[in-house]
Amino acid sequence: MSFKEININELSFNPFTKIGQEWFLVTAGDENGCNTLTASWGFMGHMWNKNVFTTVIRPTRYTYEFIEKYEYFTACFLPADKKDILKFCGANSGRNCDKIKEAGLTPFYTDGTTAFEEAELVFVCRKIYAADMDITKLAEEFHINYGEKKGAMHKQFIGEIVKVYAKE
Repeated sequence: MSFKEININELSFNPFTKIGQEWFLVTAGDENGCNTLTASWGFMGHMWNKNVFTTVIRPTRYTYEFIEKYEYFTACFLPADKKDILKFCGANSGRNCDKIKEAGLTPFYTDGTTAFEEAELVFVCRKIYAADMDITKLAEEFHINYGEKKGAMHKQFIGEIVKVYAKE
């Protein structure tokens, strides 16, 4: 593995850019089976006296089965020259192809979960909270993101950031 563990206090980036514009891979599972998807919705912060990373996944996504089953997940941030991998993983389902192999990703297994050698930054998260989102509690202007043509409501997963790895 060509990564080193770093202290979360060493991080210096804009989370709005990192998550919303650069995107990331959410991955759950281990060497016996895993899946990943591209995400651009999520947030980082401090809750319950823990550093946390939150992502949302629709129950129709294949990765949902893995994040539900496993205690740990990763958020992998790839360098800008790997945007094609993110696009592929966002447009293809692991149900229909070997997405990881076809995307050209090299998995490595760490801390009870899966990450990728192609990442430049990896957050290993222990799932500490999960809740279905409720459209009746969502401001109406955002209802356009859901429904028959857009898909099911997301489920929110909050993970305690237990380790951060940076590419050496």
